[in-house]
Amino acid sequence: MASVSHNDAEPITDRLHDNSWSANLEKPRHADDRELVVEQALDAIEHTVPGNHVNLVTHGDHGHPQEYLFDALADEYGDEIEWSYVEQCGCGGHVTRVHV
Repeated sequence: MASVSHNDAEPITDRLHDNSWSANLEKPRHADDRELVVEQALDAIEHTVPGNHVNLVTHGDHGHPQEYLFDALADEYGDEIEWSYVEQCGCGGHVTRVHV
């Protein structure tokens, strides 16, 4: 399998969101790259204006986000943000809501 740089991945967003929104992290390229999911989840949070939330919709192939995403959120933001697990989608993905 060829390695693909995360720099080659299309960004999850290119603007600040001054509203609540959802970041789709369950595209085929996300299925093969847990690090990309985490990197783009953090980027989505950075692009969310305080007072709003972003729903991080993560690929089901990586399992429950508690296994890999929650620690990354804690390490990066500590208590600056709040997050909660919302549900597993019918397609197998998972939704985590992050309040900025």
